[in-house]
Amino acid sequence: MDYTARIAAPFGMLGLVTRGEALARLDFLPGDTPPLAPREALTREVAAQLAAYFADPRFAFALPLQIQGTTFQKRVWALMCAIPVGRTQSYGEAARQLQSAARAVGGACGANPLAVIIPCHRIVGAQGLGGFMGRTGDETVSIKRWLLRHEGRAAAN
Repeated sequence: MDYTARIAAPFGMLGLVTRGEALARLDFLPGDTPPLAPREALTREVAAQLAAYFADPRFAFALPLQIQGTTFQKRVWALMCAIPVGRTQSYGEAARQLQSAARAVGGACGANPLAVIIPCHRIVGAQGLGGFMGRTGDETVSIKRWLLRHEGRAAAN
């Protein structure tokens, strides 16, 4: 992936991908990935806003985003953005709200290209955390757990 910056996060590294004057992707990278300093104004601003969020979970992002997805995915992502900091909603609750199925909501969560900024970590399973980034392994779920704790929400499992 051709990252415009790779920045440290409390749980590893984040790869930033910009297209034109908008942020298009935010990828979670292994902690030993070498950093790449932001070189243009947009990536410096994204890095600054992410740092502000990591310092204060109530920080509100204000970034130009290039969001590519299906109409349904965009509806799920909008719902995620409406969940307040420190709160969660289950896949089933989100599905009922969208008149859909929990599995479809989970698929949209896993396809989220801007996790953290579009807070898919706030969608959880009825009996636990559920997955994160389309996976259920300890490495990715530990990031979801960190994000929820950072926002003041005790993370189940």
